[in-house]
Amino acid sequence: MSNDNGSAPQWFVDALAAPVETGRTDVDGASISYRAWGEAGRPGVVLVHGGMAHSRWWDHIGPQLAAGRRVVALDLSGHGDSDHREDYSLDAWAAEVLAVAAAGGIDGRPVLIGHSMGGIVSFAASHLHGDRLAGVVILDSPIRDLTPEELELRIKAVSNAGPPKVYPTVEAAVARFRLVPPQEQAEPYVFDHIARNSLKQVDGGYSWKFDNLRMGREHRRSLEEMRQRCPLAYFRCEHGIIGDALFAQLRNQFGPDALVTELPAAGHHPMIDRPLAVVAAVRTVLAAWHHPRR
Repeated sequence: MSNDNGSAPQWFVDALAAPVETGRTDVDGASISYRAWGEAGRPGVVLVHGGMAHSRWWDHIGPQLAAGRRVVALDLSGHGDSDHREDYSLDAWAAEVLAVAAAGGIDGRPVLIGHSMGGIVSFAASHLHGDRLAGVVILDSPIRDLTPEELELRIKAVSNAGPPKVYPTVEAAVARFRLVPPQEQAEPYVFDHIARNSLKQVDGGYSWKFDNLRMGREHRRSLEEMRQRCPLAYFRCEHGIIGDALFAQLRNQFGPDALVTELPAAGHHPMIDRPLAVVAAVRTVLAAWHHPRR
């Protein structure tokens, strides 16, 4: 679904115009969709979206990380264009991330970059499969607590929410698109692109892609006792969801070798309100890990 990028800056237009490959791979009976930029067969990164989101939240980020590397963004099961499952778990999502790295053409151990719930998935993967990863970069994820997206889904699950609402037109649906949690600051061209690509055509109109019938009912394993088994960088967003007390707990959990810092002036969804800051932060971490101090 296209959008009007007439008011978007040139860097955004160029990013959306960058060559992109699409593919699918089967993981434990579910077909998982992904998008990829850069040359296959190079070291690379996997971009892991948050709850109720999808791979196209990274359309303007992925191409800017692809110089000299392969960048793959997946739709976790129950999201985007991937299959839905009867049950969802961090273990299954972590397996999907690793499978997509291989199927998407990344050579060697990938770096995972996860936002919100995707940060939780990435952290779980760093504990479960740390020997298969070159590192994880986490953006404003509570790790030890439920994300706002997960809480919203659990509320809907408890209230026995019915089938997804169907909107008669794309414009009617986009007008109802909201970020969870709400965020006042957002680049309108990014917001519009993400909203339009969150939709699928169904009988009678358009509906959201994520599985609102089953997600929110899964049993979340505790992450408090988990420890990453690969390099880790954590970015709290200044106006995000991580309070000072939780931030201190996470620092302690990650240990002294982790890079832990803050993205200034960013809300919980930094790829929407501070996308170039996200690119700069990730590039810096990747460069530091690629050229470690001797």
